Amino acid sequence: MGGLGQGARVSRIPRRPRPLVNRIFSAQEALERGVVTLGELRSAAWRPVFRGVYADARMDVSHLARCEAATRWLLPAAAAVAGRSAVAHYGGPVPREGDPVEVVTPPAGRLGPVRGLQVHTTEIDPAEIVTHGGLRVTSPLRTCWDLAQWCEFAEAVALIDSLLGRGVVKPAELERYASGRSGRRGGKRFVRAVGLADPGAESPPESRTRVALVLAGMPRPVTQHVVEDRGRFVARVDLAWPEYRVAVEYDGVWHAEAGQFHRDRQRLNRLVGQDWIVLHLTAQRLRDDLDGFIVEVRAALRSRGWRAR
Repeated sequence: MGGLGQGARVSRIPRRPRPLVNRIFSAQEALERGVVTLGELRSAAWRPVFRGVYADARMDVSHLARCEAATRWLLPAAAAVAGRSAVAHYGGPVPREGDPVEVVTPPAGRLGPVRGLQVHTTEIDPAEIVTHGGLRVTSPLRTCWDLAQWCEFAEAVALIDSLLGRGVVKPAELERYASGRSGRRGGKRFVRAVGLADPGAESPPESRTRVALVLAGMPRPVTQHVVEDRGRFVARVDLAWPEYRVAVEYDGVWHAEAGQFHRDRQRLNRLVGQDWIVLHLTAQRLRDDLDGFIVEVRAALRSRGWRAR
């Protein structure tokens, strides 16, 4: 007769108490309440999110969920979610999976290194920490300041663009805020980033392209420019120099879809018919050969009469 041989192991299904199913929770709280034992906590039913914070292993734990968990169980009262994580909370681009949650704490906050957190220790006015959607987060204006200090320059502008585009911050209030901080350390960089920001940008790649072109010495392009023919709509382009009839289109992944590709080519034909030069930038080119693309844009502008000062 068949049966289990000596020494064979019987597989056990990890116990998942109902109060913890599909939840993120504090290990200390769950143990103190007797919901799980220490041995059960170490089973495959759970996975660590931060030190002392666990989640149901079957859950997809989003970046925003990790922000909420950090605020609830890890951050001292003087600290807050900040930087890229604050942008995501305000509806902007979400950091990549696995990227740490960014937080800011004043020097007296005593928040040491924590796996899964990127801790920035710097002075911050308590008035610049707000409660938004149940989360303790830096105010939109302070978030813009931090982005300019912590991020690569083009990325900082792109993230500020996203906050402007969503109306989270207004151009006038951002300019006033920048003016008031111009004399501080990092103020010049912030003023420069604010000066290049544009609420018309519709994606981070568009923003990075625009910043790269301006930093390369080309005139600032118009975002989301509408081309018309005797008052009739022809097309809308991502970046344009209407004076020279030169445009740049960023072709993201969705442009490769059959229906969109068909519409893009129709639009391109209409633009060519209006004597526009349209240069296309793909995600791969943006990543691998942006310098080469800048050379092509410069040549197109020069062919239409632009001369660098």
